[in-house]
Amino acid sequence: MTIRVWFKFFITLLAIGAVSTVITSFFVSPHAYEPYLNPFNAWEIFGAVLWYSGYGLVYSVIAQMGFFAYLTIHQFGKGFFGYFWKYGQIIIIGFVLFELVYLRYHQDAGPEGLFPYIVVAAMLFVYALAVAKVKAMETHQRAFLPAIFFMVVVTTVEWIPALQTGEAEWIMLMIVPLLACNTYQLLKLHRIVGFNNPEDTQKQTNQQSNNQKSKKNK
Repeated sequence: MTIRVWFKFFITLLAIGAVSTVITSFFVSPHAYEPYLNPFNAWEIFGAVLWYSGYGLVYSVIAQMGFFAYLTIHQFGKGFFGYFWKYGQIIIIGFVLFELVYLRYHQDAGPEGLFPYIVVAAMLFVYALAVAKVKAMETHQRAFLPAIFFMVVVTTVEWIPALQTGEAEWIMLMIVPLLACNTYQLLKLHRIVGFNNPEDTQKQTNQQSNNQKSKKNK
């Protein structure tokens, strides 16, 4: 990855973080805009948009730091644990999902019970499965589990500052840009580095070999 490509990657992620946070704020923080709608005050609304854009830029940087940290951790895990690293990832994913429910429930101690926390963890896991499936289809099946690990574990770690507040507004304001940025990073990386699926390469080689044999026979 060259400096030019990385800079474009960086700027794109900043834009994704800012835009996704602003859009999310329209739904979860309408109170930030309502006072300026009647009477309409474009300048104040623009100020609110800039305010949430600033948060989005911060969330984007957090997502990028988490992504590059993940790449290092993943390589270390494969090198140190070898074949057993995939089982380690499964255990860590299960542990993080459990803590996402258990710790948040005991921290908030709300009357609604465990169900809302289970739903949040389940939705994160289902989204991670969907992204991982796309990643595996575009690269290799070996990428499926690491993609789930990244989308669940790394996203949750990045999400901790908002989770600690216990406020639904900030939890939503942070998770949406994090998921948007992490999805983009995960699905864009193999395109940037020029990943070639070994199976596709082998098929192309076999096809070329068969074509050459057919020409010789003619």
